[in-house]
Amino acid sequence: MPKISKKGIKMPESPIRKLVPYAEKAIKRGIEVFHLNIGQPDIKTPDCALEAVKNNTIEVLSYTHSEGSEEYREKIANYYVNKNINVTAEDIIVTTGGSEALLFTLGSVTDFGDEIIIPEPFYANYNGFSIFSGIKIIPIISKIENNFELPPIEEFEKLITPKTKAILICNPGNPTGYLYSKQEIEKLAAIVKKHDIFLIADEVYREFVYDNAQHQSVLSGFGLENNAIIVDSVSKRYSMCGARIGCIVSKNKEVITTALKFAQARLSPPTFAQIASEAALETPQSYFDEVIVEYKDRRDTLINELSKIEGVKIAKPKGAFYCVAELPIDNADSFAKWLLEDFSSNNQTVMVAPAAGFYSTDGYGTNQVRIAYVLKKENLIRSVEILKEAIQKYNTL
Repeated sequence: MPKISKKGIKMPESPIRKLVPYAEKAIKRGIEVFHLNIGQPDIKTPDCALEAVKNNTIEVLSYTHSEGSEEYREKIANYYVNKNINVTAEDIIVTTGGSEALLFTLGSVTDFGDEIIIPEPFYANYNGFSIFSGIKIIPIISKIENNFELPPIEEFEKLITPKTKAILICNPGNPTGYLYSKQEIEKLAAIVKKHDIFLIADEVYREFVYDNAQHQSVLSGFGLENNAIIVDSVSKRYSMCGARIGCIVSKNKEVITTALKFAQARLSPPTFAQIASEAALETPQSYFDEVIVEYKDRRDTLINELSKIEGVKIAKPKGAFYCVAELPIDNADSFAKWLLEDFSSNNQTVMVAPAAGFYSTDGYGTNQVRIAYVLKKENLIRSVEILKEAIQKYNTL
């Protein structure tokens, strides 16, 4: 019988999606499942984006440019300039989601066997992307006790070898919601320039920042024109996860030229999704103002309710719409599966993402979960009530 590839065998399951079959079975049994496991916003997609597709008169759905349409890239560049990120359309390649942007980036700056350093916990798919690209993640632990702040820069220094090609951060962070300060970005900027490596920043949650804090982009005043690469996406910003449109942004011409070759190999990003994403750039600021108020309210509600459960440890998010909670249980994977297979409270249960899948170091995150606060307040309150009852019952088994 033909053999599956070694990298296919190593490819991890998504900690976010692997429990879906259990959730579907629970729903078929008549159980209401509160989905805290996935970052799918319930916020309405801007009307301007939806209308642009509905009212389009295209008669031939043809290829677009491999780097994305020039008009769209010009408008993206203007969006960044308004965020104090001085780039042009030539510094941007439109991709099929932020995932493809990261894959093209890794393909452009790493070779098989190279290494990238990532503070963990990190977005679970970074594990999969690294295996897909034939590279090795070198993790550096950030701790829930410190709210997942940047580990000491000296610890990064210890991990840099001739195989190190980049440091990768997510800012604000998924799954932690941590927002890097200006001082932290400055430290990272200094070390990547010192060692002549790249700083890749996944900035897809840029708009979601709370408590009057400011997002610090790696391409905004840190002197990283040759070293910085931004990975971005419309998915969360405009509640357009299904559009699958993202981009790579870099002032390094060699990076853009190389990434374009990968983009040409997959031909072009989807036409209608670009049309919707271009129109979404016209979304008024009032939309984001309302969204931020809503998410901050949800964050505060979730943190307040979780803090009432004895033994729960929580890191307070400064951005995005996730938090990591450490639960008084032995194993979050078993617990999350049990919640869907064997537990309900008044015919309701919750679905969480076990956090071990957001680490690459074995043994970390085994009693932690990621919770996405993308539900309305009353559903978050009910979800935590269910979680409290479930923890008590689970620990008596």
